[in-house]
Amino acid sequence: MGKIYCLIGKSGSGKDTAFNELMNKNIPDLERVVTYTTRPIRTGETDGVEYHFVDEARLHELESAGEVIERRTYHTVHGDWNYFTCTIDISGKKDHIIICTPDVIDKLYEKYDRSDIVVFYLEMDNGERLKRCIDRESRQKAPDYSEVCRRFLADEADFYKGRSEKYGNLHRIDASQNVGEVVKCIENLIDKYRV
Repeated sequence: MGKIYCLIGKSGSGKDTAFNELMNKNIPDLERVVTYTTRPIRTGETDGVEYHFVDEARLHELESAGEVIERRTYHTVHGDWNYFTCTIDISGKKDHIIICTPDVIDKLYEKYDRSDIVVFYLEMDNGERLKRCIDRESRQKAPDYSEVCRRFLADEADFYKGRSEKYGNLHRIDASQNVGEVVKCIENLIDKYRV
């Protein structure tokens, strides 16, 4: 039976960068879980890599087929954006890794055995995170700083104090170190679970 490794952290903590670096290492028997969203694709993103970018009709098809494990709707300044996760097959030997939120972990705990879920929580100073988010947004074709603020405040609600303490296999990782160190830490932890 494979494990589900969950990479979580607030906006700007470096989840996507660390995740992509980890995937570039081609670790045997580790597959990425690509989640879904109805939000518009951003500059530099590729469909099927960061997310499966779908419309509302496709979301409803997947829900009707019973494939959606969890769904979150964010009321943005541009309208409602849905993010969702579909069923993950962990019956084989392969492990899976997913970038997700605490709400997703709660839903995974409902569907899978808690011992099959391992959480890597990337943490860093709020000021540094905000600088990263603003810098990233400034590189977009049409920067939307109000959306940066909305995400930053939403993270404070999603990652409320004490929430992560209920996770069984939780590993806190200092995301302020360089990405190579973050990835090495994750690799070492994965190796421990594979012994």
